[in-house]
Amino acid sequence: MSDGLPADVSAVVAIEARGFLLGAALGYAAGIGVVPVRKPGKSPLVAHRVEYQLEYGTACLELPDGLLRPGQRVVIIDDVLATGGTARAAASLVEAVGAAVAGIAVVLELAALNGRAALLDWSVTALRTV
Repeated sequence: MSDGLPADVSAVVAIEARGFLLGAALGYAAGIGVVPVRKPGKSPLVAHRVEYQLEYGTACLELPDGLLRPGQRVVIIDDVLATGGTARAAASLVEAVGAAVAGIAVVLELAALNGRAALLDWSVTALRTV
């Protein structure tokens, strides 16, 4: 595909909040849907919820119900890869509904925090690593 996504990817999973901006643009360019992964309490129906560690504490993400189906292949999009906790949490939500993560893409990777180590099960692409 001209957008750089594997041909079998049918959705972009965008992590709140800046991932929404990036995911919407990528989904539009690829002609595929965008699925938001949100902070708690923002989705009316929740398929799955996961709590995870951040470099400064804990957080939680939720996947809205009915937006992904088993066997569907998706790309996860976020702005920054730090410790990898947020991307790993999003991937676990995707896999909890039986969908598959074709890759994880970020704009900026903070190499000193070694976030890739938490994401060894998936292909990770960063536009810039510092």
